[in-house]
Amino acid sequence: MSTHHPERPAQPDRPARLDPLSGLRGPDDPAWDVYLTGTVFLDIIFTGLDSAPVRGTESWARGMGSSPGGVANMATALARLGLRTSLAAAFGDDHYGEYCWDALAQGEGIDLALSRTVPGWHSPVTVSMAYEGERTMVSHGHEPPPVATTPQCPPRARGAVACLTPGVRDEWIGQAARKGTRIFADVGWDESGRWDLAGLPDLVHCEAFLPNAEEARRYTGLDCPRAAARALTEHVPVAVVTLGAEGAYAVDGRTGETAEVPAIAVEALDPTGAGDVFVAGFVTGSLAGWPLADRLAFAGLTAALSVQEFGGSLSAPGWSEVAAWWRHVQSYDDQEPVALGRYGFLDALLPEVGQAWPLRRAVPTIGFGRSA
Repeated sequence: MSTHHPERPAQPDRPARLDPLSGLRGPDDPAWDVYLTGTVFLDIIFTGLDSAPVRGTESWARGMGSSPGGVANMATALARLGLRTSLAAAFGDDHYGEYCWDALAQGEGIDLALSRTVPGWHSPVTVSMAYEGERTMVSHGHEPPPVATTPQCPPRARGAVACLTPGVRDEWIGQAARKGTRIFADVGWDESGRWDLAGLPDLVHCEAFLPNAEEARRYTGLDCPRAAARALTEHVPVAVVTLGAEGAYAVDGRTGETAEVPAIAVEALDPTGAGDVFVAGFVTGSLAGWPLADRLAFAGLTAALSVQEFGGSLSAPGWSEVAAWWRHVQSYDDQEPVALGRYGFLDALLPEVGQAWPLRRAVPTIGFGRSA
């Protein structure tokens, strides 16, 4: 059995955030821009490690943070970009779960009406160690009851984000697609080693598929990730392949349009959740009707901004961070006009940003600063 949180206090007043869909909204629109479902983890992140921990030794990290993780990474990234986000998730029946619920509902304005706290079930926990621009993770948890995570009938929404699991069909994905919801999907690692697209039965319901380069190569058998992206459009309208330090490449099989953007060079503190932020940026641009190249550039930008803070969900940038970056890069005289022009579409968006949104960051200790 699972429980609601009717006793949760009302969400506090917040300064207005940019609404990227303001020009598209109408009276008959769905209540939600994006729906997603999954499990919320508590992430504990260690940063400032000089190298990977060595067996039989003790390593000290110069930084530490805690934040909601798992599906919370994607939900927070979407909400901070101004999308009305509905999350159906399982929360642990412990202080970790309470902290994550409050951080998402009160801190980020994410609707949790379809989420549940599962009595007697403890929050899954991931410890992430960031070093040399990469991360190593150790997780612990138990599967929540299925009824606690996925409603029998998903709500009507403009879009939904799904993580496809090889060999598994999620009924909600087809249900949502039949309601007109646009499905954006990434994929988990195929532990079976088959890497067969036929083993992703829900791909037929998706508008866009966003694997990384290694996943794209394995699913298509093609060494070139750009060729792999083109091949994937035989199965899904839009294929986006992330290329790591090289950026990202996308193909729209319906129009033949292609786009490629280089990665933005930044000093990465913690890459946890960067992939989720990338997807959230692409979803935002897609629902707003932007050209493919703009969607791809915006996704890469938001992901780059996220790795400069630690914590998967709470490092996701909002519009104030995007605006600050855009003002900053334009202040240099030696910028290449072509590279700068790639982000010129931001000029039409960012003047609407009003009061800066006070983004929450990962905190060292759960409950720190609370009165007794």
